[in-house]
Amino acid sequence: MNQKVAIPVDNEDVLDAHFGHCKFFYIANISDGKVISTENIVPPPHEPGLLPKWLAERAVTDIVAGGMGQKAIQLFNANNVNVFVGAPKLKANELVNGFLSKSLSFTANYCDH
Repeated sequence: MNQKVAIPVDNEDVLDAHFGHCKFFYIANISDGKVISTENIVPPPHEPGLLPKWLAERAVTDIVAGGMGQKAIQLFNANNVNVFVGAPKLKANELVNGFLSKSLSFTANYCDH
């Protein structure tokens, strides 16, 4: 099974708590449970509702984030992208490895809008 996991990150490839205003999206291309490639892509300027569609157009299957507004979650779901919020502030590769091994602990969504 192929997956494409997106994680909002800062300049250090650490999870950016503010999904909608991150510097980059770390994209991990996964085949049969193994990371085959990664890249950082620069998102377009923030506009409400834009990022879920933009990431879905890039074939993202899953998004791992710290916090996210309900509207963004609904838009991801409408575009068949699985949303995982409440991720810890770790390096993106650590988050992907934890996600794939199902050992990543998610807490409450820490976005208040």
